[in-house]
Amino acid sequence: MLKNLSPLLGPELLYTLRAMGHGDEIAIVDGNYPADNAGPERVIRADGHDASRILDAILSVLPLDDFVPSPAMRPQVPGKPDHLEPVMEDFARIIARHEPRVRLTGLEPAAFYERVRKAYAVVATGERRLYGNVVLKKGVVRPGEGPV
Repeated sequence: MLKNLSPLLGPELLYTLRAMGHGDEIAIVDGNYPADNAGPERVIRADGHDASRILDAILSVLPLDDFVPSPAMRPQVPGKPDHLEPVMEDFARIIARHEPRVRLTGLEPAAFYERVRKAYAVVATGERRLYGNVVLKKGVVRPGEGPV
């Protein structure tokens, strides 16, 4: 155990988050998502946890990219591009708490799957709510931010 870190951030996930560079993307996917077939070689299993808790833990240490308009992306519900499922509303609240200037942006399903395919890593959760998927683009930690 470590102080001031969520226990959901295990060694493999912490290593992955630290190894990612500015602009790299990580996907958090639900239990129905074909994570092992998604594309990235790095698949981190978090089957016993819901996607909201994993997102909250990741955003406690991962800065989002403020050089792009959409560093947090969700899949659009087919035929309802502006509709937010309850899990997406949870994601939006969590993102706003950690990164107040960032809004959760919807992507057409094929574009979302392509984004996941190109991601640095995928975190496969046990999320049971449909559309419990999000892609995050890593930002930077500027001088003077965070611990010394």
